[in-house]
Amino acid sequence: MVRLYIFLSSIVKLLFLLAGLVPGALRAQQIQLLTLEQAQELAQQNYPITRQRALLRQAEEYTLENLNRGYLPQLAFIGQATHQSDVTEVPVRLPNLEIPTPPKEQYKLTADVSQVVYDGGLIRQQKKVEQLNTVLEEQKVEVELHKLRDHVNQLYLGILLLDGQLEQVKLVQQDLETGIRKVEAQVKNGVSFMSNLYLLQAELLKNNQRLAELQASRNATLQTLGLYLGEPLDENVVLATPAATEVYDHKQIQRPELKLYASQQTLLEQQNKLLLARNMPRTSLFGQSGYGKPGLNFLLNKADWWYIGGLRLNWSLGNFYTYRNDKNLIDVSQQLTELQRETFLLNTNAQLTQQLSEIDKLQQLLEADREIVTLREKVKTAANAQLTNGVITANDYLREVYAEDQARQTLILHQLQLLQAKINYKTTLGY
Repeated sequence: MVRLYIFLSSIVKLLFLLAGLVPGALRAQQIQLLTLEQAQELAQQNYPITRQRALLRQAEEYTLENLNRGYLPQLAFIGQATHQSDVTEVPVRLPNLEIPTPPKEQYKLTADVSQVVYDGGLIRQQKKVEQLNTVLEEQKVEVELHKLRDHVNQLYLGILLLDGQLEQVKLVQQDLETGIRKVEAQVKNGVSFMSNLYLLQAELLKNNQRLAELQASRNATLQTLGLYLGEPLDENVVLATPAATEVYDHKQIQRPELKLYASQQTLLEQQNKLLLARNMPRTSLFGQSGYGKPGLNFLLNKADWWYIGGLRLNWSLGNFYTYRNDKNLIDVSQQLTELQRETFLLNTNAQLTQQLSEIDKLQQLLEADREIVTLREKVKTAANAQLTNGVITANDYLREVYAEDQARQTLILHQLQLLQAKINYKTTLGY
């Protein structure tokens, strides 16, 4: 039994250990390959402002609950003790009849209760204003998340550009190492000078420096991206190249800013209704009961219980003094919101037009880049053979190697710029 217990305990411990290791292994496996969509989703989940949505809903719930309690009976206790300089007396003297005089010291303790019957729709309009205000604040969160998405795009595509440059530097390294091996053989055979070998070795060291600089820039950008994603990214992580995005210039703008302006207009319209509700009459049932001296019968000079109840009408006309100006202020706010919306659309359409022109330009440049790379590759291949045969010097060979490198770097740059321009265009549209 003891052995069985020890065996089962070991199995349980092993299961718990595996349960702790599996999530870590899965996470490590997840960060080996990262897509742009995954990066955007992780960034939104980790961004602190995302948690503001739950807080906004919670605040709305508390506010609506408080407003709903306006329909509940309202209870108040009032205590009062007074001394007055004079009281009402009846200046009549009748035989065999004494009319009592109220005391100058009076006190009372009352309980007042009232129940709203009709409030002109005030509470209902206040609840709608609060709900629309929450929608407005949530839309502000969406605007900030859209900005975050654009920032993540820039970091992600920046890393892809560095990856392309690193690959090209490694290709140059291979060409230089090939040239070094050939010149070393020529030096041994006495058909080349040591200076040619030193030249190639120095260029290889410079290329290694360039490789280290690019790798450091990539690691720094990865760390920045990892901060937004909420988890560190290993330097060996592979970023998948996003699929080519089709560009349509007839799509409508679907930016969260437009929904924000629409929410602001809806809220202002609701505030107009609230303004009207504040000027409506209100009716309520009320009851009052108390104990004091004197009671309701002032001629009875002693403490007594009493009560009173009825229907109360309350219509405050003071709000009408500012009603017109308050309404005009709301109208001005609506006009300002509409001007902001028109300005946003104008700037966004101008930005989209520039991005479309940039996309067309880059597509044309890429066609020429591919032809240039093909020609430069042929020239470098010929120079490689010429170096082998001793027809050209190491300096001539380097010139052709770097000419091809420059052509490929330009091609890589334009490819990433085109991809970035298409993604930026899609982001600017709001898709």
